[in-house]
Amino acid sequence: MSKLQQGMDMIIDTFYKYAGTDKDKSTLSKAELKELLTKELGEYFGGLCNDPEALNKILKDLDTNADGKVDFQEFITMLTCITMMCNKKVPKKK
Repeated sequence: MSKLQQGMDMIIDTFYKYAGTDKDKSTLSKAELKELLTKELGEYFGGLCNDPEALNKILKDLDTNADGKVDFQEFITMLTCITMMCNKKVPKKK
Protein backbone atom coordinates (compact mmCIF):
# COMPACT_ATOMS: atom_id res chain seq x y z
CA MET A 1 0.00 0.00 0.00
CA SER A 2 1.37 3.43 -0.92
CA LYS A 3 1.97 6.16 1.66
CA LEU A 4 -0.95 8.11 0.22
CA GLN A 5 -3.26 5.11 0.62
CA GLN A 6 -1.98 4.61 4.16
CA GLY A 7 -2.70 8.27 4.90
CA MET A 8 -6.24 7.96 3.55
CA ASP A 9 -6.84 4.87 5.69
CA MET A 10 -5.46 6.72 8.71
CA ILE A 11 -7.84 9.65 8.16
CA ILE A 12 -10.83 7.30 7.86
CA ASP A 13 -9.79 5.29 10.92
CA THR A 14 -9.26 8.44 12.98
CA PHE A 15 -12.69 9.84 12.13
CA TYR A 16 -14.45 6.61 13.12
CA LYS A 17 -12.33 6.18 16.24
CA TYR A 18 -13.88 9.36 17.64
CA ALA A 19 -17.29 9.10 15.94
CA GLY A 20 -17.77 5.71 17.52
CA THR A 21 -17.90 6.89 21.12
CA ASP A 22 -21.60 7.80 21.22
CA LYS A 23 -24.76 6.27 19.76
CA ASP A 24 -24.27 7.76 16.26
CA LYS A 25 -21.22 6.11 14.75
CA SER A 26 -21.38 8.08 11.48
CA THR A 27 -20.96 11.61 12.88
CA LEU A 28 -18.97 13.56 15.43
CA SER A 29 -20.89 15.18 18.25
CA LYS A 30 -19.58 18.39 19.79
CA ALA A 31 -17.82 16.40 22.54
CA GLU A 32 -16.32 13.96 20.04
CA LEU A 33 -15.17 16.81 17.80
CA LYS A 34 -13.52 18.51 20.78
CA GLU A 35 -11.69 15.32 21.71
CA LEU A 36 -10.53 14.69 18.12
CA LEU A 37 -9.34 18.27 17.63
CA THR A 38 -7.52 18.29 20.97
CA LYS A 39 -5.85 14.89 20.68
CA GLU A 40 -5.18 14.70 16.94
CA LEU A 41 -4.80 18.36 15.91
CA GLY A 42 -3.73 19.94 19.17
CA GLU A 43 -1.13 22.18 17.55
CA TYR A 44 -3.86 23.80 15.49
CA PHE A 45 -6.90 23.62 17.78
CA GLY A 46 -5.71 22.74 21.30
CA GLY A 47 -6.28 26.10 22.94
CA LEU A 48 -9.45 26.88 21.03
CA CYS A 49 -11.13 23.72 22.25
CA ASN A 50 -10.96 24.95 25.84
CA ASP A 51 -13.00 28.02 24.90
CA PRO A 52 -16.67 26.98 24.62
CA GLU A 53 -17.49 29.94 22.38
CA ALA A 54 -14.65 29.13 19.98
CA LEU A 55 -15.61 25.44 19.93
CA ASN A 56 -19.22 26.36 19.13
CA LYS A 57 -18.00 28.52 16.23
CA ILE A 58 -15.78 25.72 14.88
CA LEU A 59 -18.73 23.29 15.03
CA LYS A 60 -21.07 25.80 13.38
CA ASP A 61 -18.56 26.52 10.59
CA LEU A 62 -17.99 22.81 9.91
CA ASP A 63 -21.63 21.79 10.16
CA THR A 64 -22.70 22.81 6.66
CA ASN A 65 -26.01 20.90 6.81
CA ALA A 66 -26.87 22.41 10.25
CA ASP A 67 -27.68 19.10 11.93
CA GLY A 68 -25.56 19.84 15.01
CA LYS A 69 -22.96 17.19 14.13
CA VAL A 70 -19.95 16.82 11.85
CA ASP A 71 -20.21 14.08 9.26
CA PHE A 72 -17.32 12.57 7.32
CA GLN A 73 -17.65 14.96 4.38
CA GLU A 74 -17.62 18.00 6.69
CA PHE A 75 -14.59 16.53 8.49
CA ILE A 76 -12.72 15.99 5.22
CA THR A 77 -13.47 19.56 4.15
CA MET A 78 -11.89 20.79 7.40
CA LEU A 79 -8.80 18.61 6.90
CA THR A 80 -8.46 19.83 3.31
CA CYS A 81 -8.56 23.47 4.42
CA ILE A 82 -6.00 22.88 7.17
CA THR A 83 -3.73 21.01 4.75
CA MET A 84 -3.94 23.84 2.23
CA MET A 85 -3.03 26.38 4.93
CA CYS A 86 -0.07 24.26 6.03
CA ASN A 87 1.08 23.86 2.44
CA LYS A 88 1.43 27.65 2.12
CA LYS A 89 3.89 27.64 5.05
CA VAL A 90 6.13 24.90 3.67
CA PRO A 91 8.97 26.16 1.47
CA LYS A 92 8.75 24.79 -2.04
CA LYS A 93 11.54 22.51 -3.28
CA LYS A 94 13.27 23.45 -6.51
